[in-house]
Amino acid sequence: MSHVLIAGCGDLGLELLRNLRASGFEVTGLRRSSQSLPDGASLIQADVTDPESLSVLTELEVDILVYCVAASEHSDESYRASYVDGLRNVLSVLSSTRLAHIFFVSSTSVYGQETDQFLDEDTPALASDFSGKRMLEAEALLAGHPASILRFSGIYGPGRHRMIELAKEPQRWPARNGWTNRIHRDDGAAFIQFLIQRVQAGQLLDAIYLVTDQQPLPVYDLLMWLAKQQQVKIPEMEIPVVAGNKRLNNQRMRSTGYHFIYPDYQAGYTALLSQLA
Repeated sequence: MSHVLIAGCGDLGLELLRNLRASGFEVTGLRRSSQSLPDGASLIQADVTDPESLSVLTELEVDILVYCVAASEHSDESYRASYVDGLRNVLSVLSSTRLAHIFFVSSTSVYGQETDQFLDEDTPALASDFSGKRMLEAEALLAGHPASILRFSGIYGPGRHRMIELAKEPQRWPARNGWTNRIHRDDGAAFIQFLIQRVQAGQLLDAIYLVTDQQPLPVYDLLMWLAKQQQVKIPEMEIPVVAGNKRLNNQRMRSTGYHFIYPDYQAGYTALLSQLA
Protein backbone atom coordinates (compact mmCIF):
# COMPACT_ATOMS: atom_id res chain seq x y z
CA MET A 1 0.00 0.00 0.00
CA SER A 2 1.11 3.55 -0.71
CA HIS A 3 2.19 5.84 2.12
CA VAL A 4 0.00 8.96 2.02
CA LEU A 5 0.92 12.26 3.65
CA ILE A 6 -2.11 14.47 4.32
CA ALA A 7 -1.00 18.06 4.90
CA GLY A 8 -3.93 19.68 6.65
CA CYS A 9 -6.08 17.47 8.87
CA GLY A 10 -9.20 19.52 9.21
CA ASP A 11 -12.69 18.23 8.45
CA LEU A 12 -11.96 17.04 4.90
CA GLY A 13 -8.46 15.75 5.68
CA LEU A 14 -9.65 13.76 8.69
CA GLU A 15 -12.46 12.12 6.74
CA LEU A 16 -9.97 11.15 4.02
CA LEU A 17 -7.58 9.84 6.67
CA ARG A 18 -10.27 7.63 8.19
CA ASN A 19 -11.22 6.26 4.77
CA LEU A 20 -7.63 5.51 3.81
CA ARG A 21 -6.84 3.82 7.11
CA ALA A 22 -9.95 1.65 6.77
CA SER A 23 -8.65 0.56 3.35
CA GLY A 24 -5.24 -0.41 4.73
CA PHE A 25 -3.15 2.60 3.65
CA GLU A 26 -0.26 3.87 5.71
CA VAL A 27 -1.19 7.48 6.50
CA THR A 28 0.71 10.32 8.12
CA GLY A 29 -1.15 13.49 8.98
CA LEU A 30 0.47 16.91 9.27
CA ARG A 31 -1.28 19.54 11.35
CA ARG A 32 -0.48 22.51 13.60
CA SER A 33 -2.37 20.99 16.52
CA SER A 34 -0.83 18.34 18.77
CA GLN A 35 -4.19 16.55 19.03
CA SER A 36 -3.74 12.90 18.10
CA LEU A 37 -5.15 11.51 14.88
CA PRO A 38 -7.78 8.75 14.68
CA ASP A 39 -7.34 5.15 13.56
CA GLY A 40 -3.68 4.86 14.46
CA ALA A 41 -2.41 7.35 11.92
CA SER A 42 0.98 8.94 12.55
CA LEU A 43 1.00 12.62 13.45
CA ILE A 44 3.52 15.27 12.49
CA GLN A 45 2.93 18.50 14.38
CA ALA A 46 4.19 21.24 12.10
CA ASP A 47 3.15 24.45 10.41
CA VAL A 48 3.32 24.60 6.62
CA THR A 49 4.12 28.32 6.87
CA ASP A 50 7.20 27.58 9.03
CA PRO A 51 9.86 25.80 6.91
CA GLU A 52 11.97 24.83 9.93
CA SER A 53 9.09 22.89 11.49
CA LEU A 54 8.79 20.82 8.31
CA SER A 55 12.33 19.42 8.43
CA VAL A 56 11.03 16.17 9.93
CA LEU A 57 9.40 15.41 6.56
CA THR A 58 12.82 14.60 5.12
CA GLU A 59 12.77 11.41 7.19
CA LEU A 60 9.54 10.15 5.63
CA GLU A 61 9.22 7.83 2.67
CA VAL A 62 6.05 9.20 1.13
CA ASP A 63 4.40 8.09 -2.10
CA ILE A 64 1.45 10.47 -2.28
CA LEU A 65 0.92 14.00 -0.94
CA VAL A 66 -2.55 15.39 -0.35
CA TYR A 67 -2.35 19.11 0.36
CA CYS A 68 -5.67 20.22 1.87
CA VAL A 69 -4.86 22.94 4.39
CA ALA A 70 -7.29 25.67 5.39
CA ALA A 71 -6.41 29.33 5.70
CA SER A 72 -6.63 30.66 9.26
CA GLU A 73 -8.72 33.60 8.10
CA HIS A 74 -10.33 34.98 4.96
CA SER A 75 -7.62 37.46 4.03
CA ASP A 76 -5.11 37.83 1.23
CA GLU A 77 -2.20 37.49 3.66
CA SER A 78 -3.57 34.27 5.14
CA TYR A 79 -4.35 32.74 1.75
CA ARG A 80 -0.88 33.53 0.47
CA ALA A 81 0.75 32.04 3.57
CA SER A 82 -1.37 28.89 3.70
CA TYR A 83 -1.77 28.00 0.05
CA VAL A 84 1.13 29.55 -1.83
CA ASP A 85 3.99 29.75 0.69
CA GLY A 86 2.81 26.64 2.54
CA LEU A 87 2.67 24.48 -0.57
CA ARG A 88 6.03 25.82 -1.74
CA ASN A 89 7.56 24.95 1.64
CA VAL A 90 6.22 21.39 1.65
CA LEU A 91 7.29 20.77 -1.94
CA SER A 92 10.76 22.09 -1.14
CA VAL A 93 11.21 19.74 1.82
CA LEU A 94 9.93 16.78 -0.23
CA SER A 95 12.00 17.69 -3.30
CA SER A 96 14.22 14.64 -2.93
CA THR A 97 11.24 12.32 -2.52
CA ARG A 98 10.01 10.52 -5.63
CA LEU A 99 6.33 11.25 -5.17
CA ALA A 100 4.00 9.18 -7.32
CA HIS A 101 1.37 11.93 -7.21
CA ILE A 102 0.37 15.18 -5.55
CA PHE A 103 -3.23 16.19 -4.93
CA PHE A 104 -3.85 19.87 -4.25
CA VAL A 105 -7.27 20.82 -2.89
CA SER A 106 -8.04 24.11 -4.60
CA SER A 107 -11.31 25.99 -5.06
CA THR A 108 -13.75 26.90 -7.80
CA SER A 109 -13.20 30.51 -6.68
CA VAL A 110 -10.56 30.53 -9.44
CA TYR A 111 -13.51 31.09 -11.80
CA GLY A 112 -14.43 34.71 -11.21
CA GLN A 113 -16.76 34.95 -14.18
CA GLU A 114 -20.52 35.20 -13.62
CA THR A 115 -22.49 33.34 -16.26
CA ASP A 116 -25.42 31.00 -16.84
CA GLN A 117 -23.22 28.91 -19.11
CA PHE A 118 -21.70 25.75 -17.68
CA LEU A 119 -18.00 25.98 -16.85
CA ASP A 120 -15.62 23.02 -16.84
CA GLU A 121 -11.92 22.23 -16.48
CA ASP A 122 -11.18 23.64 -19.93
CA THR A 123 -12.77 26.99 -19.15
CA PRO A 124 -10.14 29.72 -18.57
CA ALA A 125 -9.83 30.47 -14.84
CA LEU A 126 -10.39 34.22 -14.55
CA ALA A 127 -10.07 34.89 -10.84
CA SER A 128 -11.67 38.13 -9.71
CA ASP A 129 -10.71 38.23 -6.01
CA PHE A 130 -7.71 37.47 -3.84
CA SER A 131 -8.88 33.97 -2.91
CA GLY A 132 -9.07 32.80 -6.51
CA LYS A 133 -5.83 34.56 -7.44
CA ARG A 134 -3.90 32.93 -4.60
CA MET A 135 -5.30 29.51 -5.50
CA LEU A 136 -4.13 29.95 -9.08
CA GLU A 137 -0.73 31.05 -7.82
CA ALA A 138 -0.49 27.88 -5.72
CA GLU A 139 -1.70 25.68 -8.58
CA ALA A 140 1.11 27.06 -10.76
CA LEU A 141 3.67 25.67 -8.30
CA LEU A 142 2.69 22.16 -9.37
CA ALA A 143 3.93 22.60 -12.94
CA GLY A 144 6.37 19.79 -13.71
CA HIS A 145 5.13 17.60 -10.88
CA PRO A 146 2.88 14.52 -11.21
CA ALA A 147 -0.16 16.27 -9.81
CA SER A 148 -3.92 16.72 -9.93
CA ILE A 149 -5.61 19.97 -8.93
CA LEU A 150 -8.97 19.40 -7.24
CA ARG A 151 -11.13 22.50 -7.53
CA PHE A 152 -13.82 22.05 -4.86
CA SER A 153 -17.12 23.87 -4.93
CA GLY A 154 -18.90 24.75 -1.65
CA ILE A 155 -18.38 21.94 0.86
CA TYR A 156 -21.26 21.03 3.16
CA GLY A 157 -21.81 18.13 5.53
CA PRO A 158 -21.55 17.32 9.25
CA GLY A 159 -20.86 20.49 11.20
CA ARG A 160 -21.41 22.67 8.13
CA HIS A 161 -25.00 23.79 8.63
CA ARG A 162 -24.90 27.40 7.47
CA MET A 163 -27.53 27.01 4.75
CA ILE A 164 -29.76 24.88 7.00
CA GLU A 165 -29.75 27.62 9.64
CA LEU A 166 -30.17 30.41 7.09
CA ALA A 167 -33.24 28.68 5.65
CA LYS A 168 -34.98 29.15 9.03
CA GLU A 169 -34.76 32.94 8.71
CA PRO A 170 -36.22 34.08 5.35
CA GLN A 171 -35.77 37.72 6.38
CA ARG A 172 -32.00 37.17 6.19
CA TRP A 173 -31.95 35.55 2.76
CA PRO A 174 -29.55 37.27 0.31
CA ALA A 175 -30.73 39.94 -2.08
CA ARG A 176 -29.13 38.10 -5.02
CA ASN A 177 -30.37 34.75 -6.25
CA GLY A 178 -27.14 33.48 -7.76
CA TRP A 179 -26.15 29.97 -8.76
CA THR A 180 -24.68 27.71 -6.09
CA ASN A 181 -22.60 24.58 -6.58
CA ARG A 182 -22.06 22.15 -3.72
CA ILE A 183 -20.21 18.96 -2.75
CA HIS A 184 -20.80 16.89 0.37
CA ARG A 185 -17.69 16.44 2.48
CA ASP A 186 -18.06 12.66 2.35
CA ASP A 187 -18.03 12.69 -1.45
CA GLY A 188 -15.06 15.05 -1.48
CA ALA A 189 -13.01 12.70 0.70
CA ALA A 190 -14.22 9.58 -1.09
CA PHE A 191 -13.31 11.02 -4.49
CA ILE A 192 -9.76 11.81 -3.38
CA GLN A 193 -9.42 8.25 -2.10
CA PHE A 194 -10.83 6.95 -5.40
CA LEU A 195 -8.15 8.88 -7.31
CA ILE A 196 -5.41 7.67 -4.96
CA GLN A 197 -6.46 4.10 -5.67
CA ARG A 198 -6.27 4.83 -9.39
CA VAL A 199 -2.71 6.10 -8.94
CA GLN A 200 -1.84 2.95 -7.03
CA ALA A 201 -3.27 0.89 -9.88
CA GLY A 202 -0.99 2.69 -12.35
CA GLN A 203 -3.76 4.64 -14.06
CA LEU A 204 -3.22 8.12 -15.44
CA LEU A 205 -5.12 11.05 -13.98
CA ASP A 206 -6.12 14.40 -15.41
CA ALA A 207 -4.37 17.54 -14.25
CA ILE A 208 -7.58 19.25 -13.06
CA TYR A 209 -10.92 18.03 -11.71
CA LEU A 210 -13.94 20.06 -10.70
CA VAL A 211 -15.17 18.41 -7.50
CA THR A 212 -18.86 19.24 -7.34
CA ASP A 213 -22.13 17.35 -7.35
CA GLN A 214 -24.52 16.88 -10.22
CA GLN A 215 -27.00 19.67 -9.60
CA PRO A 216 -26.05 23.34 -9.48
CA LEU A 217 -29.11 25.39 -8.57
CA PRO A 218 -30.23 28.90 -7.64
CA VAL A 219 -29.66 29.81 -3.99
CA TYR A 220 -33.37 30.48 -3.44
CA ASP A 221 -34.28 27.00 -4.72
CA LEU A 222 -31.97 25.53 -2.09
CA LEU A 223 -33.21 27.78 0.72
CA MET A 224 -36.88 27.21 -0.07
CA TRP A 225 -36.38 23.45 -0.21
CA LEU A 226 -34.52 23.47 3.12
CA ALA A 227 -37.19 25.67 4.68
CA LYS A 228 -39.92 23.28 3.53
CA GLN A 229 -38.07 20.28 4.94
CA GLN A 230 -37.87 22.06 8.30
CA GLN A 231 -41.51 23.19 8.16
CA VAL A 232 -40.50 26.85 8.16
CA LYS A 233 -43.29 29.21 7.11
CA ILE A 234 -42.08 31.27 4.17
CA PRO A 235 -43.66 34.74 3.92
CA GLU A 236 -44.93 36.00 0.61
CA MET A 237 -41.99 37.37 -1.27
CA GLU A 238 -40.82 38.25 -4.73
CA ILE A 239 -38.13 35.76 -5.62
CA PRO A 240 -35.18 37.55 -7.26
CA VAL A 241 -34.31 36.70 -10.83
CA VAL A 242 -31.53 34.13 -11.05
CA ALA A 243 -28.34 36.09 -11.66
CA GLY A 244 -24.74 35.91 -10.57
CA ASN A 245 -22.08 33.31 -9.81
CA LYS A 246 -21.73 30.34 -12.18
CA ARG A 247 -22.78 26.79 -12.97
CA LEU A 248 -20.20 24.01 -12.92
CA ASN A 249 -20.09 20.86 -15.04
CA ASN A 250 -18.73 17.76 -13.25
CA GLN A 251 -18.60 15.51 -16.34
CA ARG A 252 -14.86 14.84 -15.92
CA MET A 253 -15.36 13.76 -12.32
CA ARG A 254 -18.18 11.41 -13.31
CA SER A 255 -16.21 10.03 -16.25
CA THR A 256 -13.65 8.55 -13.83
CA GLY A 257 -16.25 5.99 -12.76
CA TYR A 258 -16.70 7.51 -9.32
CA HIS A 259 -20.17 6.83 -7.83
CA PHE A 260 -21.57 9.61 -5.67
CA ILE A 261 -22.72 8.98 -2.12
CA TYR A 262 -24.85 12.11 -2.38
CA PRO A 263 -25.31 13.00 -6.07
CA ASP A 264 -27.33 16.16 -5.39
CA TYR A 265 -28.30 18.59 -2.66
CA GLN A 266 -31.54 16.76 -1.83
CA ALA A 267 -29.74 13.50 -1.05
CA GLY A 268 -27.01 15.23 0.95
CA TYR A 269 -29.17 17.59 2.96
CA THR A 270 -31.81 14.92 3.62
CA ALA A 271 -29.09 12.87 5.32
CA LEU A 272 -27.89 15.92 7.28
CA LEU A 273 -31.36 16.87 8.43
CA SER A 274 -32.06 13.32 9.59
CA GLN A 275 -28.88 13.43 11.68
CA LEU A 276 -30.02 16.70 13.27
CA ALA A 277 -33.56 15.47 14.04
